[in-house]
Amino acid sequence: MKSGYRIYDTHSHLGSALHSGRRVTAEEMLVHMDARGIDRSLLIPFPVVADYRAEHATIARAVRDHPDRFSGALCISPYLPEKEVAEEVRRGVDELGFRALKIQPQFCGLNPMSSRASWFFGLANEHRLPVVFHTGSGAPFALPSLLIPPAREYPELPIIAGHCGGPVYYLEAIVAAQVCPNLYLDLSSLMPHQVLEVVRQIPASRLMAGSDLMESAAVELGKIVDLPVDESSRRAILWETPRRVFDG
Repeated sequence: MKSGYRIYDTHSHLGSALHSGRRVTAEEMLVHMDARGIDRSLLIPFPVVADYRAEHATIARAVRDHPDRFSGALCISPYLPEKEVAEEVRRGVDELGFRALKIQPQFCGLNPMSSRASWFFGLANEHRLPVVFHTGSGAPFALPSLLIPPAREYPELPIIAGHCGGPVYYLEAIVAAQVCPNLYLDLSSLMPHQVLEVVRQIPASRLMAGSDLMESAAVELGKIVDLPVDESSRRAILWETPRRVFDG
């Protein structure tokens, strides 16, 4: 809890990153969360890893050991053989208890309008897994507007635009969310004035906050606490919306 508000960090990474060399353990994550008043975190593998099954297992152990603090998310390349992807998603849901599926087009090069993406989003829809889709850096495939076709194809599937297209494409993310009621916006990486514009345009019931990296948590979550928005919106962004989407 921070300044009287429960905090759900909807964008945090646990495990080992092949591309950056970063490594975060569950114990380090808990120390970090306690220091910053974060009540719960969605744990996501880093976008480039040596062994996705091992990374999923690491997150599953953290969730099992601390179910009151963590939820888990899958992250797997959509270009692996379909049978392999489908089996890992099934394992993630049925055996590991994961609550979301992360897609990083900046690294995997997935076009959200492609037939492969349609199959991948369909797999998430089948397993009732909200999809966290990185937007912003990595254009063109990371453009928020490209989430409109899958959001329309699967209208019951919550799709979260990670980083809200930010900071460059945040207005495009607003338009996409206005068009698609199942599109949610993760406000991490936006400047405070941009967050205020999003809050003016999109209901707080479809907004959420995240840190992405530990070093950013104080700024990313603190800006929601400090911004001049009404109390009900602040509580929805910081806790109620992600709790409903990921753990409801």
